[in-house]
Amino acid sequence: MDTIELPEPSTEGPSVEAAISTRASRRSFANEPVTLDTVGQSLWALQGVTHERDDVDMRAAPSAGATYPLVADLAIADGGCSGLDAGCYRYDPDRHVLERRLERGVRDELTAAALDQPVVAGAPAVIALSAEYDRTTGTYPEHGERYVHMEAGHAAQNLHLLCEARGLGSCPVGAFDDEALSDALALEPAFQPLYLLPFGRRPADSA
Repeated sequence: MDTIELPEPSTEGPSVEAAISTRASRRSFANEPVTLDTVGQSLWALQGVTHERDDVDMRAAPSAGATYPLVADLAIADGGCSGLDAGCYRYDPDRHVLERRLERGVRDELTAAALDQPVVAGAPAVIALSAEYDRTTGTYPEHGERYVHMEAGHAAQNLHLLCEARGLGSCPVGAFDDEALSDALALEPAFQPLYLLPFGRRPADSA
């Protein structure tokens, strides 16, 4: 399996308050690729390791009991990233690397699974968040499913605020056919898709 090292994430940038004040769901993107730096920073904001506690690597988004049920797959369209070929990649938070899982673009399949939404069709890059529920429900049988959904929201908001701070556009997408999306991403049976997060450069005329 091909492994691609990602640039070291930055911890400096505009204020969180500024990003919150202008954050919006942006459904159109410039016809230009994102950079590998943008990809790495985005995935780190979603699921990256930020510190260690009691010998456990803690991530950017909170997780009940540090069970970390989420997995992030990155779909790159043809010409979608200046440092990556078209295909599907999985983010490894512990090593801050990508592992290539599919050696072909899957944007058409993603778009079809997402009910032909233009925001998916036009995005140079789409992150798909999926969950292995057992990682959390095994520890929290009564409320574990709720905690998984909360974690997905935390992670997605990190991405949206990062994109806003960096002059990028992003949009949360929750309407899709679960089975079709799982097939498009070749997800393992244990993983359930939860969220699509298309992102890219904003058009020149976008605020």
